[in-house]
Amino acid sequence: MRHEYLSNDYSRTHRSPDMNEAPDHRYMRHALELAAEAEAQGEVPVGAVVVLDDTVIGEGWNQPIGRHDPTAHAEIIALRHAGEHLRNYRLPGATLYATLEPCTMCAGAIIHARIARLVFGAHDPKGGAAGSVFELLPPDGRFNHRLECVGGVMADACAGRLQAFFKERRKKTT
Repeated sequence: MRHEYLSNDYSRTHRSPDMNEAPDHRYMRHALELAAEAEAQGEVPVGAVVVLDDTVIGEGWNQPIGRHDPTAHAEIIALRHAGEHLRNYRLPGATLYATLEPCTMCAGAIIHARIARLVFGAHDPKGGAAGSVFELLPPDGRFNHRLECVGGVMADACAGRLQAFFKERRKKTT
């Protein structure tokens, strides 16, 4: 099965990523470095960083294969590290940067953690829960927690890493 990660598709509910450009790009680059860690371990290259007051308080990369844990997505690991750092499962005021649009599981964790802002790179048309397939992070008040959601930051770099990974994986299986 071939995944096409979209690089320039902005959902109707997400604002353009040009606001706060410098910090968003800086932390997305950090998330891309973490995605490289996942790839080096044979995992799907997704990275995530949690930032509070311009300080990284949590980071993670995909590790479900190595950890034998279906919940070991980059976002979940980054949220766990941030919670341990703050000694609180709630992370009000924090921003989560992820190289790929979160899945349904990660979107639920983002809501429960009370993340203030989500910034992601590539849209995921096969399983994205921030507007591509599901809209689990709506700005309309359906949940008791609302967050700002910005998609498409450094989308070409994020999508490119994923596409190259799966292209290489297909070569190995044929």
